[in-house]
Amino acid sequence: MSENPQVKAILEHIETRERELADQAGQFRDRIEELRVRLGEIDAESENLRITRKTLLALPLPTPATEPDRPDIPDHPAYQQILTALADEGRPMRARDLCQALDLPTLPKNTEGIRSKLKRLVSRGILVEPEPGLFTRPET
Repeated sequence: MSENPQVKAILEHIETRERELADQAGQFRDRIEELRVRLGEIDAESENLRITRKTLLALPLPTPATEPDRPDIPDHPAYQQILTALADEGRPMRARDLCQALDLPTLPKNTEGIRSKLKRLVSRGILVEPEPGLFTRPET
C-alpha cells in the first residue's frame, strides 16, 4: 500500500464502502429469495383456483328438485270448501261436523254427500281417515 496518508484514507474509505455495499447486496439477495418463495406460493394458489374453476365449470348442472306430485282436487267448489273448513278447524272432523262448519243442515242427504266427498278426497291422497268416519289432512 501507499505510504501517502491521503491515499491510505481514501483506500480505507473505499474498503468500508465496498463492505457496506456487499452487506446491502446480501440483504437484497435474501429479500429477493424471500419474494421468490412467496411468488411461488402465490402462483401455486392461483393455479389451484384456476383448476377449481375449471372443474366447477365442467360439472353438469344439478337437476332442480321436483316438488312431490300434488293430488288433483276435484273441480267442484264443495271440495275446496271442505278443505278450507278442515284447515280452519285444524283438527280431524267427521262429516256431521263439516256440515255444521259449512252451515249445512245436518240432514242425512247432506252428511252422506259430505262423507262421499271426504272418501273421494281420501282416495286421491288429499285427506286421510285415521279412524272410520274421521277425516283430516295428512301430516307433512
